[in-house]
Amino acid sequence: MGRHAVVVGGGVAGLLAAHVLAEHADRVTVVERDRYPEGAGPRPGVPQSRHPHVLIEGGQRALDALLPGFTDELRAAGAPRVGMPSDMAQWQAGRWFRRVPASIHIFTGSRLQFEELLRRRVLAHPAVTMLESTDVVGLLGDASRVRGLLVRERGDSARKEERPLEADLVVDASGRATKAPQWLTAIGADAPHEETIDTGLAYASRVYRDTDGTLSGDTPAVYVIPNPEQTYGAVVLPLEDGNHLVTFSGLRGDEPPTGDDEYLAYAKRLPHPLVYRWLREAEPRSPAFGFRQTANVRRRYDLPGRRPAGFLATGDALCTFNPVYGQGMSVAAMTAVALRDALADGRRTPTTRRVQRALLAASRQAWDISAGADRNMPGALGNAVASRAVDRPVGWYLRRVEERTPGDPVVGEAFRSVLSLKAPVSALFTPQVARAVLFGPPAPTPAEPPMSREVRDT
Repeated sequence: MGRHAVVVGGGVAGLLAAHVLAEHADRVTVVERDRYPEGAGPRPGVPQSRHPHVLIEGGQRALDALLPGFTDELRAAGAPRVGMPSDMAQWQAGRWFRRVPASIHIFTGSRLQFEELLRRRVLAHPAVTMLESTDVVGLLGDASRVRGLLVRERGDSARKEERPLEADLVVDASGRATKAPQWLTAIGADAPHEETIDTGLAYASRVYRDTDGTLSGDTPAVYVIPNPEQTYGAVVLPLEDGNHLVTFSGLRGDEPPTGDDEYLAYAKRLPHPLVYRWLREAEPRSPAFGFRQTANVRRRYDLPGRRPAGFLATGDALCTFNPVYGQGMSVAAMTAVALRDALADGRRTPTTRRVQRALLAASRQAWDISAGADRNMPGALGNAVASRAVDRPVGWYLRRVEERTPGDPVVGEAFRSVLSLKAPVSALFTPQVARAVLFGPPAPTPAEPPMSREVRDT
């Protein structure tokens, strides 16, 4: 039957991996534990689908490289495109941002819409097939090579028989709840070392309709960014159906509630009453849903150990970020580009170890951002919390960057380009940016929430 590749997980990372592998294998089978809904609907295996999923610029570029015209399809489907900082009332560390012209844009439509469009594009390839409602029980093979999966149809496990699904390559894209470490040890291989940083952050989200026009015109979004001194966060983002998705976040022991009255009261903890006042007038369109699995986890398959050929990890199964930073879908796309490039590199044999290193490298900047920020939050736990001596001067410099970002368009543009994975971290150290960071004072910013865009001086 020719070369066969199997992808575990039919989410964003799995679908994009299958799309890449379809150019190198004769058959690609995506094994998904859920049964997909008709159209854009939630799945039990993606509990965070009811929460914000933004597509930042690094992910937009990667998706258009893999699936030409994909972001145009998103816009045509009605996914809002929000400019930062021009379209957003944004607060951080006691200061409101100037709403200068946007230097980056994010898509803020629902995960349900995004995944449905992606699934349609990927499954149009004749080499890709979907095996739905199927659990993976373990791996076939041994410590030297993986040769497929042992699978079972979902349902009453006492009546469902396990069966082999042979493959030349298995890619684990099963998400943050991956069982691959156990699968590997069961065949005599080594589980990867895991690096973890967990702030205990939790969030709760609810859909609202804007009834007074506050967020229907010049200001479609609000963002209150938490920090070590002020640990409450909030984001209000437009959805493709004209509603807004509201999310509150808090740390361990002070998690946002999901009850109607308690949810509204939680908004009073924010450093400014803007969101609370809007919620009092807005119309709730859904219950509130909570989510607490927000630890940063990086699985180091690149380190020495008994690593079988024919097995790769990608997406959240490889590197999971605190979702509050909005990197997940974009890093999945950037990792798929790394997979494509590694397999297409005619100068080097695409060994399992070499390709796995390329996938990890594609997520390194996002890890440095999310893990670096969470490491400084009060109560952070995990074996990767400790900072190194080299981190202290870098941390000092980055704090000065953050102080100047709200009011300085030059520093702000560089900072946003790095956070959106559009530019490397070196963009923060160009002469123009470094001069403003090291020698210039923070520029003045609005005293109250700016509810209209700032016009550029001519």
